[in-house]
Amino acid sequence: MTIAMVFPGQGSQSPGMQAELAEAYPDVVDCYAEASEILGFDLWQLVQEGPSERLAETVITQPAMLTAGYATWRVWQTAGGRAPTQMAGHSLGEYSALVCAGAISFAEALTVVKRRAELMQSAVPAGAGAMAAILGLDDAAITAVCREAAEEGVADAVNFNAPGQVVIAGDSAAIARAIELAKEQGARRALMLPVSVPAHSALMREAGEALADSLSSAPFSTPTITVIAASDGKPYLDAGDIRERLERQVYSPVRWVSTINALIGGGATSILECGPGKVLTGLLRRIDKTVPGACIDSVESLERALQA
Repeated sequence: MTIAMVFPGQGSQSPGMQAELAEAYPDVVDCYAEASEILGFDLWQLVQEGPSERLAETVITQPAMLTAGYATWRVWQTAGGRAPTQMAGHSLGEYSALVCAGAISFAEALTVVKRRAELMQSAVPAGAGAMAAILGLDDAAITAVCREAAEEGVADAVNFNAPGQVVIAGDSAAIARAIELAKEQGARRALMLPVSVPAHSALMREAGEALADSLSSAPFSTPTITVIAASDGKPYLDAGDIRERLERQVYSPVRWVSTINALIGGGATSILECGPGKVLTGLLRRIDKTVPGACIDSVESLERALQA
């Protein structure tokens, strides 16, 4: 069995996450303690106690999910899990993958992610941007919907998560219009998402370009494990390539279908979701039912993954 490991991004967080793993593995608390020292506040307490609205704020969610992914990886290593041959991450999850693949230290990545979150949060005034999930339409139909809705502002298809499951983002009015257009086109569901920034849309371009300063000073190196970039489904190469693509990633679509197909094409026969929640495991079933997947978000699920 050849393992690929994927890391979730924003949307997989929840109050109380990783509490059970922390009881069994001190690595979890150690990771959050290191993060708290860098961030200047008690991240573990906030993750455990919430409230969920606070945890959903981009400036909290991004450091929290980076830490959660890294902590799960540390647990997997401590438990004797098999080393993966490839890694990938959904949006913010790419930073977790790059840390675990040895391309940058956790502390340095957390500093970059903190700045990334601040830039994205401040790029669009509160309430001016929105994201929505569209289910039941193909990519071409959703792209056409966004093109029509963009008459009222920015509307972009930003997460190609699975066949018939695409997330759009942009100006609030344009996204509301896109939802109505998608329903008219026969979408099974079309609903706003509870997020604080229109991630990966054109509205994030200035944030991505501003992040270049932090990326340029971050000590990246060539990953020791292949990491597939979710913006194009191709491997990150060296430090310069990582910096360039992480900048563009902020305002470029997440092509998760292409990423999963790249992992499978690269020889993965099993894909593990390393972090809280089961979002990516669910998407895998929609993309390719022939490849087994599992999540590591509890002691029980960890043991199942180890046995498999």
